[in-house]
Parts: sequence; C-alpha cells; structure tokens
Amino acid sequence: MWETVRQLWPYLRRYRRALILGLAALVAKDILAAMMPLMIKYGVDALIAGFRVEVMLWFLAGLMGFSIVKGIFNYWTRVILIGISRDVEYDLRGELFDRLVTLSADFYARFRTGDIMARSTSDLNSVRMLCGPGISYSFTAAITFLLAVVVMGSVDWQLTAVMLLPTPVVSFAFLQYGQRVHFRFSRIQALFADLSSRVQENISGVRIIRSYVQEEREMRRFEDLSVDLIDQNLRLVRTSATFMPLMHALIGISFLLVLWAGGYRVMSGELSIGGFLMFNFYMGMLVFPMIAMGWVVNILQRGSASMKRLNSILQERPAIDAPRAPAPIPHPLRGEIEFRNVTVRRPAGEALRGIDLRIPGGATVAIVGQTGGGKSTLVHLIPRLIDPTEGSVLLDGVDLRTLDPAELRRQIGYVPQETFLFSTTLAENIAFGVEEAPEEDIRRVAELAGLGPDVAGFPDGYQTMIGERGITLSGGQKQRTAIARAILRNPSILILDDALSSVDTMTEERILRGLSTIMRDRTTVLISHRVSTVRHADRIFVIAGGRVAETGTHQDLLASSGYYAELHEKQLLEEELEAI
Repeated sequence: MWETVRQLWPYLRRYRRALILGLAALVAKDILAAMMPLMIKYGVDALIAGFRVEVMLWFLAGLMGFSIVKGIFNYWTRVILIGISRDVEYDLRGELFDRLVTLSADFYARFRTGDIMARSTSDLNSVRMLCGPGISYSFTAAITFLLAVVVMGSVDWQLTAVMLLPTPVVSFAFLQYGQRVHFRFSRIQALFADLSSRVQENISGVRIIRSYVQEEREMRRFEDLSVDLIDQNLRLVRTSATFMPLMHALIGISFLLVLWAGGYRVMSGELSIGGFLMFNFYMGMLVFPMIAMGWVVNILQRGSASMKRLNSILQERPAIDAPRAPAPIPHPLRGEIEFRNVTVRRPAGEALRGIDLRIPGGATVAIVGQTGGGKSTLVHLIPRLIDPTEGSVLLDGVDLRTLDPAELRRQIGYVPQETFLFSTTLAENIAFGVEEAPEEDIRRVAELAGLGPDVAGFPDGYQTMIGERGITLSGGQKQRTAIARAILRNPSILILDDALSSVDTMTEERILRGLSTIMRDRTTVLISHRVSTVRHADRIFVIAGGRVAETGTHQDLLASSGYYAELHEKQLLEEELEAI
C-alpha cells in the first residue's frame, strides 16, 4: 500500500497546496464531529442538574452551529480531494498515452491491444478511486477513531479499554481481507484484459471469422472468458460478504460491552448519564469508520493492484530514443543513405546479415526480393523504426543513432506495407502530420497519387468519412491515400514499401508518372514485387536471405540472368496469359 502511495506521490505533489487545504478541511470537519458528543454530554448533564430554557437554547444553537460549519468543511473536503483525484487521473492518462505513442514496436509485440485498453480504462479508474475516496475515507476513519478514543479515554479510560477489546480481531480481519482483495482483484483485471483482447481481435477480424464460419467457436471462447470473469468477481463478492457481517458482529459486541460496563458504572455513580450518552454517540460515530474501512481496504487494494499494472507500462522505456545531445540534421540535406556492415537479429533469426550498400542523395533506388528476404527490415532502419544489431546507418555521413528520431522522421515520407487510416475524413487522413494543410495542396497530392478520379465519386468528396481503418475504401484507394499523405509532407526522403501492390498495372503506371516529378531531386526508395514498378529506378538492389544478392540497373540485372531476370520473365509470361 505505502509503495503505491510512494509511486503516486509525484502526481499528488503537483497539487500539494490543494491537498494540504483539503486535508485541513477534513481534519476540521472531523474535529467538529468529535466535539459534538462532548457537547451533548455537558448539555445533558447541565439539564439534569437543573432545567433552564436559556441552557436548552444555547445547547441547541451550539449543536446547530457545529453541524452547519461541519457541513461546510465536509463540502470543501469532497470538492478539493475528489477534484485532486480527477486531476491525478488526467495526468496519469496523459502520461500513459504519451508513453504508449513513443514506445517501440517490441513493446506492442509483448502487450496485447485489449490488455493495454483495460489498463488505460479500468485500472486507471481504480487508481483514481484510490486517490480520491481512498485517501479521504482513510484519513476520516483514522482521525475519527483517534479523536473518539482520546476524548472517551479522558472521560473514562476503563470503559474505553472495554470498548477497544475487539480491536485486535478487527486488525487481523482487515489484514486478511486486504490480502485476499489484492489477489482477487489482480486476477479479475488480468481476466478483464483477456476478455478485452478477445473482443478487440474478434471485431478487427470479423470478416475472417465469418469467412471461415467460426462464429460459434468464438462465441464459446468469449463465453468461457466471461464465465471465468464472473466466477472471480463472485469470489471477491463472497470475500466481501464474509468480511462485512464480521465487522457488524464485532461492532455489536463493542456496543454490548459498552452498554453492560457503562450501565454498571452509571448505576454505581462513577459515570454521569451525559457521559454514558457521549460514549454511545461515539460508538455510533465509530460504526461508519469501521464499516467504511472495509470499503476503503477494497479501494486501496484495487488501486494498488491497478497501479502495479499501470507501472508495468509507465516504467517501459522506448528502445529507440533521442540521445542526450542529438546531432543536428545536416543542412541542406542531400539524402545520401549508407548502410555499413548492417546486421539485424530477430528472435527467429537474422533478418539482415552484413549489408553494405549506398543510396546516393536524390537518387531513386529499388529493392526487390523474395518474401521474407529482409526488404522491409532494411527500410525500417532509415526512419529508425528499428536499430541495427551490428553496423550503422548513415544519413549524409551522420550516424542515425546520433540524431533525434523525431527530427529525422520529419524529413521522411513513409508508406508502409500495411496502410493505416484513421476514422475521420479523407482530407484529414491525407493531411495527417501536416498542420493546417491548404485544401488545394490536399487535392494536388491526391491527383499525383491517382486518387482524384475516385474522390469525384465520393458523396462528400474530400470530406467523406472513411470509417475505422478506412473500411469504406478499397485496398488500392487506401494505398493511394497513404501515398498522398506521404508526399504532402514534401519530404527529403520518400520510402514506398510495396505501396502499389493493391492497384492494377495501368493505375500503377499512372501513379508513377504523377510521382516522377515528386521523386525528382529527392531520395526515393521503392520496394516492390513488380518489375514494372522498379524498372526505371537509377539502381536496383536484390535482397535474398538477408544479403545483397544482386545490384545494378534494370538492363544490367536482366543481362545477369539472376533472380531479377527470372522475376521479369515470369511476370511477362503472366501478362501474356492475362491478355489471352
């Protein structure tokens, strides 16, 4: 628990003035509440000694005044402390999101999307409850109990000792309850993450599920996870259901002890009737803290378990980060890229082995090869989406690892194999990464990417909502939207990773003609399985088995009778067969 508070302190410290003010209001409220039974004692004793109207009026006025002031302090306690919990939630959510968008791809290989969503919602809410009601009710229960015991002890320490007899049993019960809640809730959150991941995967892959007629199977798997989650929640409920009656029983025992011992002391004249009423009022005041502590322990243990889960993300560090003193981006940027003895190792083996190649600034180069040969891995090194295991990649003679990745990526327009579009308008997707892009520029790059004729048929043109992941667009339209997005940035380096695979050859040729002016005087890297896409490149590299197997121009490689020449002949034959 205290470890969790220590971890939360940096967030609470930002609001320390408000926190001190809120806790001060809470202490004032509890002191006033603790003084009211004492007022009742003196008032009752005074009235028993001799009834007078003025004493009664002062007594009632005092109780009313104390109640009003206590209500005011209670109001500000809740407003301030609950407000702080919302501020901490805001800060935590912002830091969590900031961490998620900066973490490297290896993190997302270890954490499922549904698990991340569960931590970003349910766990975050549990931590908020810990910071708000958890802290507030913990302090209230502790202060109320301490003040009540001190005042009761000053009036009659023997009766106070009788009232405290069940305390060791209560402490032991709290300890056992807290441990069980922590374990149960950790298990519940893990199952909730599994359930969220299953829902997310099924929604994303709903077309595959229907194509393979696996609806029944997925429903059974979902039901199994739901049953496990319900079972764990019921176990937590049973734990709470056992604890709460125990608290009520212990409170009842305390009341019986006070009534028995207090009644005896009143009859023997050792305690006044007002004092006896005071003890009963304090006992009534202690009922809420003791019952509330069960709820508070639940909140604290839930928050502690959730904070541990959030920390597993917050403590992650990007595998690729900016150096402390990054070198400046070369200016003017020629765009010369050099790979020096580059090796990239994956868990499954080496993706690249000893790559040495140079891409002149302003040149258009193409990379071809078999699937899984390492082409995409090679271009992922340029914007530092990954770093080489061995060797180095240089931009205009400067090692990329000495540059700020954000500044480097601002110089690059990258179209990945898997196009991702956001659930917003077509114009906003094209303008992603460019602030306040003029509409005429959006139209211009869309025309260059071959998207213009398609947009003319959209109901709202460039303001058409394209749905989640661009679901309303075809594969080719998605790719052309991604190409338009990349060239709108006017990058010094343009990378097209198999970006024309979803369009036919005629559309491909039209797009390449439109891109020819864009590709001029800037470094362009093309990855493709089609010879028609790469034949006009200044230089072509054939990657096989993680190595550079062939290099040369289109004509040079045709003459070498290697992989490229075989690929060319195969595609020519396919075109002839299609034409028949």
